[in-house]
Amino acid sequence: MEISAVIPVYNEKDNILPMVERIEVAFQKGFKKYEIIFVNDGSNDGSYEILNTLKMENPNVKVYHFIKNSGQSAAIDAGFQKAEGNLVLMMDGDLQTDPEDVYKLLEYIPEYDVVNGRRATREDGFKRKLASKIGNGFRNFVTGDNIQDTGCPLKLFKKEVVKSYKMFNGMHRFLPTLAKYMGYKVTEVPVRHYDRLHGESKYKVFGRGFKAFKDVFAVRWMKNRMLTWKIEE
Repeated sequence: MEISAVIPVYNEKDNILPMVERIEVAFQKGFKKYEIIFVNDGSNDGSYEILNTLKMENPNVKVYHFIKNSGQSAAIDAGFQKAEGNLVLMMDGDLQTDPEDVYKLLEYIPEYDVVNGRRATREDGFKRKLASKIGNGFRNFVTGDNIQDTGCPLKLFKKEVVKSYKMFNGMHRFLPTLAKYMGYKVTEVPVRHYDRLHGESKYKVFGRGFKAFKDVFAVRWMKNRMLTWKIEE
């Protein structure tokens, strides 16, 4: 398997089919063998049925359903564990990023182990842009990192990176930073960003910010406690 797309889904029934179509068009330009993994995080809007039909019709699509809503970190963790590709592309299920941009990220592999997308123009409204800027600045101040847009859902990983993560709730916001702590090379590349066409965002600006505020100190604790040993050749 050359590449796996990992997509957490929660109530995105109108975005699923166009998402698959765009990913397949993009992947078929550069990959012969790929998989598209959807992790359904307890959707109740009809996404369940659409995904089940899709996986029966398309052999490139794999679907895993949570028995209840467990959160984005859990969905990403499940997708990472199931992924078989040598590369893993992480995306959201809202069509606000473009799978064609995988080739922008791919230019930095194999020199880097993780390539984080950075939304060059963010189409989310002033409130979300401001919250993101403040949140990223605070996160970098506490963790000592320099990633400008850790919240960008478009990320490309080598397989060994995603298999190395020990995920906890909320840790999906810190994947590039955690990869650095484990000794992997990380860079950041501008990607496109679009308005949401269907459905509504599942995240409240201030509620999300409060959770991230608490989590950032847990990540700093991990940095100070990370084991970094090597055996002599």
